[in-house]
Amino acid sequence: MYIYTYKRKAMDRKLTLSLNAAVIDRAKQYARERETSLSRMIEQYLASLTQSKGRGAAPANTPLVDRLSGVVSLPEEATGQDSSYADYLSDKYQ
Repeated sequence: MYIYTYKRKAMDRKLTLSLNAAVIDRAKQYARERETSLSRMIEQYLASLTQSKGRGAAPANTPLVDRLSGVVSLPEEATGQDSSYADYLSDKYQ
């Protein structure tokens, strides 16, 4: 007995885009290195752009940003918070 099953996305549609050839080549290489398709990458990117609600809302993080967030802890002196420079900027833009 054989059972044939498949998943089909009912909402998939074709889209033709015109892009710079060099950009396409780099994007294909990027997708290949990550074992995904260019279509899937673009779908995820567009989904993340359109996912945020309302104008001015911060865009959603990509999966890579979510995985890397909080990985590194920097000592306070390495954060670049120089109070004299902060004071200068505060005075300059008041």
